[in-house]
Amino acid sequence: MTEAAAETGLSRRARLQLGGGAIALAVLIYAEILYHMVLHWKIVPDYSHGFLVAPLAIFFAWERKHELSRAPVAGSWWGLLPLSLGLIALAIGRLGVELTAMRTGFVLTLIGLVLLLFGREIFRILAFPLLFLFLMVPLPQSLVNVIAFPLQLIAAKAAVASLHGLGIPALLEGNIIHLANAPSLFVEEACSGLRSLMALLTLGVVFAYFFRKNLGERLLLVVSTIPIAILVNALRVALTGILTHRFGEDAATGFIHDFQGVITFSVAFLLLLLEASAIGWLRRERGADVSARRHA
Repeated sequence: MTEAAAETGLSRRARLQLGGGAIALAVLIYAEILYHMVLHWKIVPDYSHGFLVAPLAIFFAWERKHELSRAPVAGSWWGLLPLSLGLIALAIGRLGVELTAMRTGFVLTLIGLVLLLFGREIFRILAFPLLFLFLMVPLPQSLVNVIAFPLQLIAAKAAVASLHGLGIPALLEGNIIHLANAPSLFVEEACSGLRSLMALLTLGVVFAYFFRKNLGERLLLVVSTIPIAILVNALRVALTGILTHRFGEDAATGFIHDFQGVITFSVAFLLLLLEASAIGWLRRERGADVSARRHA
């Protein structure tokens, strides 16, 4: 027997109640961990998109309510694998005070419980909403340090190249941009573009889900958010350099600096939208060519 609940003789309603109770218990066990994760979203702007992930996941699950109502409820023993991984991650996180492990363990535990108590068919229907929850887990700081500094250098180099192209003298020293008639610009970790990358990656997943049905097109849209985020962040740093050169140090701080972030993220969204339109146009053209050859 591969079905965990097949031998119990429980009704569908009883199985759903059992699964719901188990999930509620898991949320209670992880409550403190989830609370501090929400605080992380609030304190660290790079992960403020986390506030949207859980509501969107709930919406994606609700959207499948008709499929769920018809799906059989018969648990699968395969759920023990992600459930065990989740509990191991929780234990390791507790022993080593490793927040990412504990937060990831919560998502793995949810996946394991759904598969164990509700079965493979319901897990298949809920797979995307469940996996989407991983996007709410902040990256470990050790990984952020590895990712952020190369992004800082890329942004600084691209910004200096843009400034030179506009005839503005600038000298790059590591992640510091020296301007001729203005204070030097220090491309900090906050300016690495990691915030834009995480937010745009989440947006790309949602965008691909709603606007593209082909798996290849969805993957292309999601992966393309990485170069787009790097590009618009370099644009933001270059714009900061231009404004600092023209108007002084105040242009690199405060409201103007924050408003630049809104503008550049809007540019990123527009590029993503144009890419989706281009993919759709190419698909229609390819379909028209295939149809024409069939009728030739």
